Amino acid sequence: MSELEIQQDPPPSPNRKAAPKELAYRLRQQRIAADFGYLALKTEDLDELLQEATRLAAEGLDASFAKYLRHLGAGSGFLVAAGVGWGPGVVGRARVGDEMESPAGYAFHTEKAVISNHLSSEERFRTPALLIEHGIKRALNVIIRSEERRYGVLEVDTPGEGQFDEADVAFLESFASMLGVAIQRGEREARLREAIRHQEVLTLEASHRVKNSLSIVASLLSMQARATGNGEAAEALQDAVQRVQTVASLHDRLWRSKAVRTVHLDKFLHELCEQVMAASSGVRVTCRVDSVTVITEQAVNVGLLVNELTTNAIKYAFDEGATGTIEVTVAALGDGTLLLFVDDDGKGLPADFDPSTASSLGVRLITSISRQLGGDPRWERLSQGTRFALEFPLASDP
Repeated sequence: MSELEIQQDPPPSPNRKAAPKELAYRLRQQRIAADFGYLALKTEDLDELLQEATRLAAEGLDASFAKYLRHLGAGSGFLVAAGVGWGPGVVGRARVGDEMESPAGYAFHTEKAVISNHLSSEERFRTPALLIEHGIKRALNVIIRSEERRYGVLEVDTPGEGQFDEADVAFLESFASMLGVAIQRGEREARLREAIRHQEVLTLEASHRVKNSLSIVASLLSMQARATGNGEAAEALQDAVQRVQTVASLHDRLWRSKAVRTVHLDKFLHELCEQVMAASSGVRVTCRVDSVTVITEQAVNVGLLVNELTTNAIKYAFDEGATGTIEVTVAALGDGTLLLFVDDDGKGLPADFDPSTASSLGVRLITSISRQLGGDPRWERLSQGTRFALEFPLASDP
């Protein structure tokens, strides 16, 4: 029995059912409640769950009508949000009052179950017009709520004779309790989705602002390069400008693609290679990347690495005015690792090249980024040109 006070008609003197029928009736209610509990745990569609709750509640109480009355607040009463047995245009449209003079309103405001076994002679409440129109003679109302708020009322109605009793209240309240948890869960998930969406918007805006700030830094460096009278310093500043512009460009791509947590690496690198090739003269840059999704932080590091490798190859692997090809390849190995190759058909590595002792900032950046990705960079001499190879783990979303 519910801990709440039950408002009901005086109990009838005769038993409603013979003992064997009563036992079968209660066992069927237990089975229906258990089945609904399983459904409530696995179903994510709240509307579907509410509709099934009304159907099973009616079935469990040998009734032909049931409805979920969603409380609208602000004096707007209830909306018949789900239900079975009602005529066209009722479910999803019809509204009923929530005043204390109605059974549903009383159940909602007092949080007490209401049994009305004789609506035609009911003196406690005014019978709603919707029930009169459908010839309803008996009704049972229980509140649906959570520890945070009240949501509405679950009501079972029937035009048939008989008696709802306290055991029926317990059965219906089990449905109401599970619905209260399900509705609360749905609200919390909706709030979480909204918070995530808001966080994504903030992250995209931050990426956009980073891009703008980096563009300003690049402009200042470029001005400094033009103003300096030292050729070596000017070249170093222009290299810095290019790297800052690369980072800004990567953030711009992330912002325009609305990427926040993950990035399609194939599309991301194809766009980067097209940009590098557009800035080169006579060198073709191709890109072959398996369809793989990586977290944004890893995509930025891979993008910086590919940009440094391709621009270095354009600058040092080919003589001025020479033509050639740079090929970027990323293969997913199937064991949670990625293999990156950057090949060129240029003039090859210097005979004394040693990445461990190289003083070049470019080589040091490439080595540093490679290790941030979790790999050990390798440069290999080809029959014509050079290959850079890096095997690194696919990062997981923290």
